[in-house]
Amino acid sequence: MRVLVTGHDGYIGSVLVPILREAGHEVVGLDTGLFADCILGPAPEEVKTLRVDLRDVEPEHVTGFDAVIHLAALSNDPLGNLDPDLTYDINHRSTLRLARAAKAAGVERFLFSSSCSLYGKGEDDTPLDETAGFNPVTPYGESKILSEQGLLELADDDFSPVFLRNSTAYGFSPRLRGDLAVNDFAAHALLTGQVVLLSDGMAWRPLIHIEDISAAFLAFLEVDRERMHAKAYNIGRTSENYLIRDVASLVAEAVPGSVPTFAEGAGADLRNYRVTCDLIEREIPEFQPKWNVKLGVEQLVENYQRYGLTIEQFKSQTHQRIKRIQALMDAGKLDDKLRWTNA
Repeated sequence: MRVLVTGHDGYIGSVLVPILREAGHEVVGLDTGLFADCILGPAPEEVKTLRVDLRDVEPEHVTGFDAVIHLAALSNDPLGNLDPDLTYDINHRSTLRLARAAKAAGVERFLFSSSCSLYGKGEDDTPLDETAGFNPVTPYGESKILSEQGLLELADDDFSPVFLRNSTAYGFSPRLRGDLAVNDFAAHALLTGQVVLLSDGMAWRPLIHIEDISAAFLAFLEVDRERMHAKAYNIGRTSENYLIRDVASLVAEAVPGSVPTFAEGAGADLRNYRVTCDLIEREIPEFQPKWNVKLGVEQLVENYQRYGLTIEQFKSQTHQRIKRIQALMDAGKLDDKLRWTNA
């Protein structure tokens, strides 16, 4: 297939694109390049790229593609809280703009990178399936709900969206995100000897390696449209739900000499949910996740050591998304709407 991947210069896209190409698909990226220079280790092989802001997408940009994989978004809660309306503009309204353009251009399938964060504040420890109610606690989670609802309205015989509700990501990428729990724990364990919890660690969270997220996108790209049409799937494995403090203990066990500690003022995290991934296991058996947290931590530590990562680098704008955005704004390269100024 000929596939457009938005956000291909990001954390997941940098792992997904080579996997798609290895499977024989032709990939074109669409990305404004906010994080293109945020590299640890060798840079990914470049692909043809449209340097277009999601807010400016037109049907001409998506003409000639068999599928769109839509990753691009303000991708975590601190970024989302920077300006909530920007989150809704980029994550929600621009998602629907892209989808309408794709539909008008005759693109048949639209794979949307949603998130289990839309479940938000769980009422108890019961694992949630795809029919569970939404209880988001952040603009990011709310934007995913609104996007799914809008995409569902566009679905018809010629346009098939599917909603991949990803568990919380971790794992090594050439464009590493340090603001994800497992990646952060592993770096601090290795480089400081302390696995620092910013909360009390009693919240549940489903976790998934980015290579398994990529494998899910590949599976949905290739299955019959009728199997995935206008449906939502929790992406991960039911066995990979963890209390955050148990993740910290796993990391400490994997990195000799490190110990879990709590940051000053660490309190409860409102985001607290477990999910069941039985639906994707049952309906999309082509998706076979291979990673667990222990293996992912080992991979992270190996690559941190291989590429000489320091704690100063890890905490810098190169690997912390909110710091990167703020640095670009402070330098006058981005305006307050996160558009390039050409300064």
